[in-house]
Amino acid sequence: MQLGYTLVYVADVSATVDFYERAFGLSRRFVHESGNYAEMETGATALAFAAETLAETHGFAIRHNSPGETAAGFEICLVSDTPEQAYDRAVAAGAVALKAVEPKPWGQKVGYVRDLNGCLVELCSPVSPG
Repeated sequence: MQLGYTLVYVADVSATVDFYERAFGLSRRFVHESGNYAEMETGATALAFAAETLAETHGFAIRHNSPGETAAGFEICLVSDTPEQAYDRAVAAGAVALKAVEPKPWGQKVGYVRDLNGCLVELCSPVSPG
């Protein structure tokens, strides 16, 4: 078994893709012509977004992500050699600042923002062995 992709249901796929391009410097890998599904280029495992309405077509309900509510119990982790710059860029593009980048005891630098949908995004440096 391997992780194929992570999919986040969002109210507006197009706005989310635009935001992730501006805020995090990601590129579009694929956008379906319907506008209800898109994937971002993030390496071997894609970050994908689907319209909230698609969950219903699959026969299940979801709790919608909302910037006005407590964040859902997951986070998107984006790794950068310069997490402080990534954090500043994200906040300048409209991400909500939660916790500035700080060094961790295990040698990694980690900060947190929320995206336009209210999802937690961790911006961090690679984990240093040792």
